[in-house]
Amino acid sequence: MHSDFGKLKLKIKELLEENQRLRIENQQLRKVLKRETTAEASSEATEEPAAADHEENKGSLAAAVGEGYDNLARLYHEGFHICNVYYGHLRVEGDCLFCLSFLSK
Repeated sequence: MHSDFGKLKLKIKELLEENQRLRIENQQLRKVLKRETTAEASSEATEEPAAADHEENKGSLAAAVGEGYDNLARLYHEGFHICNVYYGHLRVEGDCLFCLSFLSK
């Protein structure tokens, strides 16, 4: 009975840790969603005709690559992994060496 009680305590601890991790991740995602929806609303209000916009966005491939890099850097600084090992998971233990090496490339 004592060992069963110990196992239950361990399982409760694991569930509480997972619950806390999910709460933090949910909070981060809500912040990102709120930021994205306010940015979309403001950009729709100031949007120009599509033809002019298409001509301006014809830019080089380098601009698209730079934008992708900026998005990954933003995700990393918001607390998410961008490495292939843990992509999309919340970073809970500080900096990730895999992510940092990816950003430095």
